[in-house]
Amino acid sequence: MADEFRTTEVGERYAQALFDLADETGALAAVRADLKSLRAAWLESADLRRLSTSPVIASEDQQKGLVAIADKAKFHATTRNFLGLLGQNGRARDLPGVIAGFEVLYAKKTGVVAAEVVSAQTLTAAQLKSIQTTLRTSLGKDPELTTRVDPAILGGLKVKVGSKLFDASLKTKLDQMKFALKRA
Repeated sequence: MADEFRTTEVGERYAQALFDLADETGALAAVRADLKSLRAAWLESADLRRLSTSPVIASEDQQKGLVAIADKAKFHATTRNFLGLLGQNGRARDLPGVIAGFEVLYAKKTGVVAAEVVSAQTLTAAQLKSIQTTLRTSLGKDPELTTRVDPAILGGLKVKVGSKLFDASLKTKLDQMKFALKRA
């Protein structure tokens, strides 16, 4: 599901509009925090995904639902109004693309380097610190880490920094071995 969070043409346009508005009103940090919460909610809630992506739910109902979520979560007015607009325009399904696009724009403006670490099990604080130190050394800046657990990778890690993916997962290594054996 995290693969849903990639930029799309429509997502980029809406993200640019939201970013520009948030930047002009001085609400950039608040909107970013709201979008991070919304991303987590998207990953956890099948109901939110269904509300946003179902073709049988009218855009007016999507708008009401997204605004209700924003009110309940106490999102900034800019985020709340934007979610209402997204629902009203029938573009609620593009929310993951908007979130991804906003993060790209935020990273460009602030110089933040975001890194996503995917592991088969929850990482300890010492492991996270080691990963952060290694990334700091190789990138030359402090990365902003987000972690996700995906038991399907079996073991090892996947680290995504920007558009680069470093895949040291056991599943990938086994798949590579299987492919090599088939070719032999």
